[in-house]
Amino acid sequence: MAALGTIRKRGVILVCIISFGLFAFIAEEAFRSCDSAKNNERQQIGEVNGEKISVQDFQKLVDEYTEVIKMQQGQENLPEEQMNQVKDMVWNTYVQNQIIAKEASKLGLTVTDAELQDILKTGTNPMLQQTPFVNQQTGRFDAASLQKFLADYKAQKANPSANPQMMEQYTKIFNYWSFIEKTLRQQTLAQKYQALLAHCFLSNPVEAKMAFKEENEESQIQLAAFPYSDVQDDKVKVEESDLKAKYDEMKARFKQPVESRDIKFIDVQVEASKTDRAALNKEFAEYHTQLAAAADPAELVRKSASTVAYLGIPVSKEALPSDIASAIDSMAVGATSAVKVNASDNTLNIVKLMSKQQLPDSIQYRVIQVAAASQAEAKTKADSIHSALAAGADFEALAKKYGQTGEKAWMTTKQYEYAQTMDKDNKAFINTLNTASVNAYNELQLGQGYVILQVCDRKAMVTKYVAAVIKKEIQFSNDTYRTAFNKFSSYVSANPKSEDLLKNATKSGYRVQNLNDMTTATHYVANIHSTRDALKWIFESKEGEVSPMYECGDNNHLLVVVLDKIHRIGYRDLSDPQVKEMVKAEVIKDKKAELIMAKVAGV
Repeated sequence: MAALGTIRKRGVILVCIISFGLFAFIAEEAFRSCDSAKNNERQQIGEVNGEKISVQDFQKLVDEYTEVIKMQQGQENLPEEQMNQVKDMVWNTYVQNQIIAKEASKLGLTVTDAELQDILKTGTNPMLQQTPFVNQQTGRFDAASLQKFLADYKAQKANPSANPQMMEQYTKIFNYWSFIEKTLRQQTLAQKYQALLAHCFLSNPVEAKMAFKEENEESQIQLAAFPYSDVQDDKVKVEESDLKAKYDEMKARFKQPVESRDIKFIDVQVEASKTDRAALNKEFAEYHTQLAAAADPAELVRKSASTVAYLGIPVSKEALPSDIASAIDSMAVGATSAVKVNASDNTLNIVKLMSKQQLPDSIQYRVIQVAAASQAEAKTKADSIHSALAAGADFEALAKKYGQTGEKAWMTTKQYEYAQTMDKDNKAFINTLNTASVNAYNELQLGQGYVILQVCDRKAMVTKYVAAVIKKEIQFSNDTYRTAFNKFSSYVSANPKSEDLLKNATKSGYRVQNLNDMTTATHYVANIHSTRDALKWIFESKEGEVSPMYECGDNNHLLVVVLDKIHRIGYRDLSDPQVKEMVKAEVIKDKKAELIMAKVAGV
C-alpha cells in the first residue's frame, strides 16, 4: 500500500519519464529512417526516365567498358584522364540507350536473335572488325571463328581440370565478345528507331512554297555597314532601368539548369630547382658513358628507371616516344645520342640505336609445343618431331598426335611492341618469328620444354628498330618539395580568412585565379589531376569558406580553394557580375545602333 501511495504521489513524474522514453524511442527510429533514406540517396548516381541507377550498377558498366578498352589497346591500366572519359561515355551511352529502349518499347521495336545472326553472317559492321575473330587473309569478320571460340569456351568452362591461366584468357575474350554483342543490339535498335523517325519528317505546302521561292527568287540590294566601334563608349549613357529592361528581355538566356559554383584558388606547382637539375645532368652524363660502352644495355636501362622499357626485340617507330622516333632515323647503328631535353614531356633523354632492319609487320605461323617429365626427354621428343617434319610428315596430323591443333595463326608487330617487360623465352620466340625463313622448321627451347615453329607467310615489310632509351622526368627533390610545402602551408595558416588569403597572395609570391560555373560534371579543378577531394569540398561547402590545403596533381601541386559563389537552379539575377556585364554590353550595342540610325536617317 505504501508503494502504491508513493506511485500516486510521483505519478506526474513517472508519466513524464515514460513519455520521454517513448519520444526518444520514436525519435531514434525516425532518425534511423532519415539516415537510411540519406544513405540510399547517396548510393544513387542518377536517374533516367524515372529509374534510378545505383553507384554499384554504374560501376559495373564502367568496369565492363574499361576492360574492353584495355583489351583493344593492350593496356594493363588506364590513366586518370582516360578513366574520366570512360565514365562520361558510359553515362551518355546509358542515358541514350535507356531513352531509346523506352520509346522503342512503346512502338514494339526489338532486335531479334535472327537479325543479330544476319549481322554476324554479313560481317560488315565496323564493330566486328575490332574483335579477335577477323580473318587475317581476307581482313573480314569470320563468323565460323567466333562459333569455334564459343564452343571452345563452353568446353573449357565445363572442364574442371582446365588450365586456370588459359581459362582466364578465354573469359576475358568471352566478356569482350559479350560487350560487342550487347552493343550491336543497342546500335541496331537505335538505327531502327532513327530510321522510323526519318520517315516521319514530311514537308507541308507552305514550307515547300517558301523553299521554292528562296531557291528561285533573286533580289538586288544596296548595303552599307556601320560598325558599333564608330561610336565611342563615353557617348553612351546606361541607366539602371535600361539594364533591368534588357535583362527582362534576355532573361531566358540566364536560366540555370543545374547548380554551379564559382571559386577562387591558389595553385602552387612545384618544379625542379637549379640544384635538382644539376644533379640530374650529372647522373645522365654517367648514363651516357655507360650506354655508349654497353653491348647489352638491358641492365643499365632497367637500373636507370627509364620510362621506356628495353625489350631487345625489333619494334616499329610507333612504339617509341615521338621525340625518340624522330631522332633515330638520322642515327647510325651503334651510335649514342647526346643528352637532350624534351620540353613537351619535361624529360632528359639518351638513345642508343642497336639495330635497324627491314622485317615483316605480319607473320603467319604454327607451332607444336613439346613437354615431358625432364628436359632431356623433351629434347628427344622435339628432335623426333623435327626430323619427322623435315622428312615430309603432315604438320597438323603430327600436332593432333600430341593433343594440339597445329592451326596457323597471325601475329602483328602491335601485339608485342608495347609490352613493358619481356622474358628471355618470349624474346627468343619473337626474334625467331621475325627472322626465320618461310616454311623452315625451327626448334626452340623455351623454359623446360621445346617448341617446333614454322613461319608460313610474311607480309608488309617495314623498318624495325632495337633502341635502348633512357628517358627520365626532370623531377624536383624531396628537399625542394618540402621547402615549397612548408612555405605555402605557413601562408595558409597565417591567413585563415578568405579575405586575407586572397588579398595577401601577390605580396607573398602567389597568384589568385578564378574558375566560374563549376558543376558536378567537372572532373578536375583547373585541369589539375587528383583533385577529387577538392571537388568534393567545393560542392559541400558554404560561400566564403576556405578549403584545407591539398597535395594534388602528379604529386607536384599544392592547392587551396575559396568558395566564392553558389548559383542555384533557376534564373541568374542581374546582380550577378557576369550577367550584368552581358546585359550591359547588349544595352550599349542597342544605344549605339540608335545613334547610328539617327545619324544616317534620311540619307
